[in-house]
Parts: sequence; C-alpha cells; structure tokens
Amino acid sequence: MTRTTTNATERSSPNSSVIGRPSDRIDGALKVMGRATYAYEHAAGEATAYGYILGAAIAKGRIVEIDTTDAEQAPGVLHVMTHRNAPPLPVFGPPVTPTVPEVFTRARPMLATDRVRYYDEPVALVVAETFEAARAAVGLIRVHYEREAGIFDLKERLTEAYTPRRTNAGFETDSAVGDFEGAFAAASVKIDATYRTPFEHHNPMEPHATLAIWSGDEVTIYTAAQTLANFRAGIANTLNISPERVRIVSPYIGGGFGSKLIIHADTVLAALAARILERPVKIALTRQQMFANAGHRAEMIQQVRLGANPDGRLAAIGHDVYSATSRFEEYCEQTAVFARSLYAAPNRLTRHRLVSVDLNRGEWMRSPGEAPGMLAFECAVDELAERLGLDPIELRIRNEPAEDPERRVPFSTRNLVACMKEGAHRFGWVHRKPAPGSTREGRNLIGYGMAAAIRPNFIGASRAQVTLDANGQVTARLDMTDIGTGTYTILTQIAAESLGVPMSSIKVELGDSRFPRTAGSGGSWGAASAGSALYHACTALKEHILETALTNESSPFYRANTDDTRFADGELRIGGRSERLADLVRRIAPLGFEAEGSVGPASETDGYKAYSQHSYGAHFAEVAVDCDTGEIRMRRLLSVIGAGRILNPKTARSQIIGGMTWGIGAALMEKTVLDPRHGHFVNHDLAEYHVAVNADVPDMEVIFLEEHDDKANPLGSKGLGELGVCGAGAAVANAVYNATGFRVREFPITLDQMLPILPLTGI
Repeated sequence: MTRTTTNATERSSPNSSVIGRPSDRIDGALKVMGRATYAYEHAAGEATAYGYILGAAIAKGRIVEIDTTDAEQAPGVLHVMTHRNAPPLPVFGPPVTPTVPEVFTRARPMLATDRVRYYDEPVALVVAETFEAARAAVGLIRVHYEREAGIFDLKERLTEAYTPRRTNAGFETDSAVGDFEGAFAAASVKIDATYRTPFEHHNPMEPHATLAIWSGDEVTIYTAAQTLANFRAGIANTLNISPERVRIVSPYIGGGFGSKLIIHADTVLAALAARILERPVKIALTRQQMFANAGHRAEMIQQVRLGANPDGRLAAIGHDVYSATSRFEEYCEQTAVFARSLYAAPNRLTRHRLVSVDLNRGEWMRSPGEAPGMLAFECAVDELAERLGLDPIELRIRNEPAEDPERRVPFSTRNLVACMKEGAHRFGWVHRKPAPGSTREGRNLIGYGMAAAIRPNFIGASRAQVTLDANGQVTARLDMTDIGTGTYTILTQIAAESLGVPMSSIKVELGDSRFPRTAGSGGSWGAASAGSALYHACTALKEHILETALTNESSPFYRANTDDTRFADGELRIGGRSERLADLVRRIAPLGFEAEGSVGPASETDGYKAYSQHSYGAHFAEVAVDCDTGEIRMRRLLSVIGAGRILNPKTARSQIIGGMTWGIGAALMEKTVLDPRHGHFVNHDLAEYHVAVNADVPDMEVIFLEEHDDKANPLGSKGLGELGVCGAGAAVANAVYNATGFRVREFPITLDQMLPILPLTGI
C-alpha cells in the first residue's frame, strides 16, 4: 500500500491549475497495452539481421588464438567479427579523461585488440539471419587465452590507493575546513567507524539493446539512451564520422538508473556490423552480459569520523572513501561530497581515494555518491546520537547549518528540519524506545530508525521547440527522454499551463536527436532542465502570438491596449475581448507559430553560483526481526520530501517510492558477489542478485512539503528522482539496530550476519 500527501506551503502562482495536478501518465495506456516501442522492438523496413556477443572467459590477458571457422559455416550466419577483421577504430585513450563531457562522449572501440581487460569483455560478434542462429554459432567459436594475474580485492589493496584529479560531476576530490585532526582528537565524544558497501548492479527491466540502420553514409540508431546528445557524440567519435550523420531514436526506455548514459557494446557492434553487411542489425545484451558490460556501482570502504561536544554540537566531521575503479578507465563516485553541506561543524575533512582493479568501469548508478555515502554516514550519526544519549532527530536539529558549511553561501531553500519534524509526527516517532531490543511482539523484535536525505539540485543546458497550428494543436519537441519518470506527462502539464490550453491540445514528442538538444535524463535534472527550456519556449511563443495579434489588421486585437492580457482556456484575452487561439491563428498566421526556448547550465546560472541548492528529505523505518531465525521484515517506511514545487504528485510519488524500495534493497539484499580468483561476478542474474520485490516492500507513505525555489529555475521545482534512495537504507539499518542492538557496518544486512548475534542479545 502506498499513500501520498502534498502539503502545499507555497504555490508559484495562485492561478496554477495544471502544474501540480496529479495527472495520469500520458504514456500509461500505450505501455499497459504493449504499444510503447522499446529499443529491441523497433522494426526495420527490410530484413533485420541479429547479432550475439561472445564474452571473454578470463578477466585479464590476451587472445592467443581464436578459431571462427565452424561458426562462419553454421546455418544462417552472415558475419563473424573479431579483433582480426573488425574495422579500425580510434584508440580508447588514457584512463583519466581531461573533461567531464568527454567521459560521456569519448570513443569506445570494441574488438580493437587482442587484449582482455575484464571478464566477459566482447571478443567476438556473430551476426545471423535469426537470433537463435547467432547464439548457436557463438558456441562454436574456440578461443585460447594467455591468462595474466588480475587484481580484484579492494580491501587488500588500500595501501595502493591513489588520489584522482576529480570526482564524478567535477566535484573536488578532497575538501578541508579548519583543523579536523586536532578537533577530532580533542572532541569529548567520538565515533570512528568503518563501513563497507558492495558492488551493485542497475538491472533495469529493459536490457541494453540496439537496432542500427545505415542509409548511405548516415546511421540511425534505435536504442535505450538516457542522453541522446551523448550517445550521438559517442557513436560518432567511435565510428570517426560527424555527429550530423548519426541519428539516435529512443522514445521509450524501460529504466536506466544511470546505466544508459553512455554507449555500450550493443550500440557500437550493431553499428559496425550493419555498415559491413549493408543491412539492419539488432543486438541485445543478455541479463548475464549486462553485469559485466553495462556498468555497476563500485565496492567501497568508508571511514566516518564524528567528534562532538557533550551537548551534541559537532566539532569535527570526517568522511574518507576508498573505492574500486577500473584500471583502464577511472570512475570516482562523489561519495563524500554530500557531507560537505549536510550538517554544521567548524572542522571538516572529506577525501576520495581509488584502488585500481581489473574490472570494467564503474558507472553512474541511481543517486551516485549519496546512495552509498549516506548509507554509511547516517548510520554513523545514529551511533553518535546513542553515544550522546540524544534522540537522533534532536542531534540533527542541533547541527542544522545557517549556511552551506563549506561554500559559505546561503541555501536557496532548506527544509530538512521541517521534513524531520513532520515525519516524526506522522510516523509516531514518540513511541520509539531508545534502548535496543525494548519492543517485542511475540517472537519479533520491533525497531524504529530514521535518517536524513540530501541531494544536490542540478540543471543542464537544454533547448525546446514549440509550435501552434491553425487547429489549435500545440506540439513540443525536445530530444529529452522518458526513462519511466513521467517526462511526457510533466512536459505536457508545463506547456498546457504556460499557454493556457487544455492538456488534450498538447502533443509532446521526445527521444529523437533531430529535435532540440537537452541535458537528457540523469542526475535528477531532467524535469527542471527540459521543463525550463519548454517554459521559455512557450513564453516566446506567447510573445510572438501577441505581437502578431496587435499588429495584424485581420486580428480582433489590432492595436489593443495590453494592460489586461491573458492566455487561458484555449483563448487569448485582452481586456474585454477574447478569441480561441485556433481561430486567431487562422486569421493572422495560417501557417502557424513556432518558437524556441533554452536554459543554460548551472555554471552559468546566478542562482547556482550564489546559493547552495539541494533537495531534502527524512526517512522513517519500522522493522521486525524474528527472534529465532534473524529474518528481517519491513513493516513501514515513510518519507517526507522537500523538493521545491511538485510538478505532478502522482509521478513524483512513483519516483520516491521507487527510491525507497532501492533503499530497502541496499540495506537488506543487494550485493553483487565477485569471485576474487577470476574477477567474475557470480550472481549475474535476477535469480541470485536479489532486489526488493512485492513481498519485501511494506506499507509506504510519501509526504511532500511543497515549496517554491525561485533560485532553482522558472518552475520553482527541484530534482527528486534520486532523493528517495538517499538515506533510506540507513533508516532501515538504524531500525535493525534499535530492534536488536546489533550495529551493522558491512552491507547488506543478511541472515548470515544476524544469526550469530541472536544468542548475544538475550533473545
């Protein structure tokens, strides 16, 4: 069961009627009827060939010999590609890329050399008339390797850690304010705890898949892409062609969670094979192949040090992160960055270090940084509260900063304390017993836990085009994508309210690189970035219509006084006159109107330079732990969210409960097990990589404390798609401690960790 409550403390406009409405999803009917076309479902106008990838059976070394004779002669096989006959491609480049954009757009050659850099790296591609024929032929390829010793264990290599130049998104690797070491040593109360978070994998419902079609020297790529511009640049750089010769089409995406921000093997190999064969080629990664070839969240070891005065005021905050990274391409998740803005303390230190391992690169996974970082940090804050004898909420309130503690700029808005207080009231926090193991129901121990949530608010450069035709139809076009977040619906609402027309008059077209470029879906910036561009486009369209209406002699508003001008109910109203927009367009512009709007990146926006911008939340969890088996069951999970103006409470709720579910998974079940001997992810399917399912998800409630952040964007909204994950797992872990007195520092909390401690609890 899920519930949503919106507390509208401030509205952007007293006349708001469309934005803020819990509208049903525009694409909902198409999806439930199976008519929304996903990447692998696109059909070419001619016979399509099918590719199947063979992955390396070792994690490090080189190919000594590869025999494809039998595969080439197998029924239906059209082509077998290996490093011996693959087209020449640009070199991959150095492990560290010089700029943030290049991380997304750099050339990613496949089958380029005889080197093997990670387990299951593509070593051959078979293309055949059918998928089954290609898969069967792959089994006929014989590969002999020269194996080299690989390094896979993070914990054993911490002495070899190095300092990267930057963390993800360009954040500084380290930060230091005051004298952390001195203040921590002198603190009256200290927490020095080390936490370990595992490798995790995205596992979107839709696998990575591509259909590539060449027409002359131009290629059209049907794929699942969160950011079309990055895919377009990435494939262009890989194929050594201009971006203008690449079209990316991605109207519907069955989840991405960050794994579809860059091109992977399916896209590159489909494009190469289609060019060689001069016919469409379709490739999908299997679920098992995705574990090695579509990114992951890296294993991390985090040391959190907190020093406080007896009254609970923090004197020192320290957060050190050691993370595994691929040897051939660096990725440093910004795991400690959130701690720079969360709580006040005069002495502060955050550091990120990397350990090179022989795996594929880590990638952006939902809530990069905050998801693993807050899982550790908010548990440490809970430990400190117990050490001080303070309520966990009271400790956090006592350390509420008046301004950003490290940037020394004001917050654009900050309602973290309000989220915690409202959550405590709604959850019944007053009934929590501080002493662990104090609440029992039969053979179950009951525990309450909470944690704060914070997530930076971003905006990315985006453009939008909007047209109005003589039938009153409004069409908005952006290369923006909808990865299941409700983008089609939200943009329809923005256009409808901006132009004063019903939602039924709006058609939103997304997911085509021929449309104006946006920042795409990722980092929780999608709605704000694309929505702001569309808002500006609609504003420009209204100005164009009004100007023409005032200067065209055929207009009923010719030379009218514009003191009282409104676009409402599908009409233009000036003073006491009104006319339907469709009728007006037929009078004064039979070919219709067109306008564009744009928004710049955060680095060029005054609100992002002068203010610290974040979304906030507070999570509250109730768990039951079986006294005999140690089994942990979720009973309740409540999240109170402060993320600016809520554009659509229904789609927003879906995002938050999805994130809360991720938090349950991170706390209790999600872990990819790496075989340290062979560099192989063992549980590489959904049968053994456990994610939260219906039976694991409890009664969930979402409460929005709505506000308007005029420093963020014209809509007053903030990103929230990833906020639901941030801290949710820590709330669950803290509840487990409250139930049992067992403090977990290695995640997830599994039965093998619980069973040994049950006799120690006196149960």
